[in-house]
Amino acid sequence: MKQSFRKMTAISMSALLLAGVAAGCGAKTGQNNTAAPGAAGGKQVTLKIFQFKVEINEALNRMKDEYEKTHPNVKLQIETVGGGADYGAALKTKFASNDQPDIFNNGGFREADTWMEHLEDLSDQPWVKDVLPVAKAPMTKDGKLYGMPMNIEGYGFIYNKDLFTKAGITELPKTLSQLEEAAKKLQAAGITPFANGFQEWWILGIHNLNVAMARQADPDKYITGLFDGSQKFGGPVFDDWTKLLDLTVKYGQPNPLTTDYNTQVTNFATGKAAMMQQGNWTQVQIDKITPNLNIGVLPMPINEDAAANDKVFVGVPNNWVINKNSTVKAEAKEFLNWMVTSDTGKNYMTKEFKFIPAFASINADVKDLGPIAGDILKYSKDNKVLGWNWPKYPDGATQEFGATMQAYIAGKQTKDQMYASFQKTWDNLKAKK
Repeated sequence: MKQSFRKMTAISMSALLLAGVAAGCGAKTGQNNTAAPGAAGGKQVTLKIFQFKVEINEALNRMKDEYEKTHPNVKLQIETVGGGADYGAALKTKFASNDQPDIFNNGGFREADTWMEHLEDLSDQPWVKDVLPVAKAPMTKDGKLYGMPMNIEGYGFIYNKDLFTKAGITELPKTLSQLEEAAKKLQAAGITPFANGFQEWWILGIHNLNVAMARQADPDKYITGLFDGSQKFGGPVFDDWTKLLDLTVKYGQPNPLTTDYNTQVTNFATGKAAMMQQGNWTQVQIDKITPNLNIGVLPMPINEDAAANDKVFVGVPNNWVINKNSTVKAEAKEFLNWMVTSDTGKNYMTKEFKFIPAFASINADVKDLGPIAGDILKYSKDNKVLGWNWPKYPDGATQEFGATMQAYIAGKQTKDQMYASFQKTWDNLKAKK
């Protein structure tokens, strides 16, 4: 997509909210950087931060250095666990071993319920007034806000525009049959259609399976039915979704189950494949490998209904939360506030992390965010978005769903056996906290 709009401020807030996604636009000016009032002249404190976004780890540590310069009595100790690692399991181990972080991540909804006894109420924080309404939903409980949204993200099939042109693809696919035709043209031109990173359970159990969940007539009603037993996995939407999964495997690179996330993104960024199922979080890594790669975002079609297919999946990937039992809560709150109100923090968020902000007070230029975010914003403006449903699943379900899908891809389970495994996982985990 050409960047026909330079500033996100050109997109009205009302349009984006009607689109069901916060795009982080606004006209307020940033505040100047200031030292933490609670830390000035006080004792040296260490903030333990445990976070999952591996793609921002380097930039986050650079931001850490900037923060410590203006807050000389505060030391940030950042630990990152993500990518192929299980952040949730690692976080539980932290708490079980009495090595509790002061700041950590939480996906919201049921995950917020699971961790509620450890979450500090942040409703009185100065940044709360600027959080876009849709971004508050995952961490709001009984009218209180327990987390600061990290950003807004979206995903679909990222595609290489130059490789599409080389293969003679002149119309972007919006149906399953059109997607297969495009894949055939790519193969005929000697190009691998899909880079699949199916070694990663989360690519499958979180993002891919969400396609089937989000395409239900009423996803929340469907999930409620899974909890109360009135609904079972399977049916026409799941059957259509399985066809899409099969298609990506059929036209993907060999050995998808031994291809990890980094290899998937590298293969795509170096032109070894024309498409990959990923989102705007990959922009930083893509830019490091091949700057200015000519890319965009496609929907993930599951059938022949072009209008219903022509949507991408948008939500809040995670939230910053504070351990309510931390002895340095004041310093933790100051750091979170600094991240989203200081000029330095906002610069890192948009230009270094390439985040779509979840705050009305943060301006962001599409040329800083990159073309993937640009397309996500366009889909959002056009009200062509579907939601993220996995935070509403039972705790631990996504990992097991991913393993089940890997077994299906390996030919160890049939489609019906995969559905039955999904159901067994849900039923076993739904009663657990």
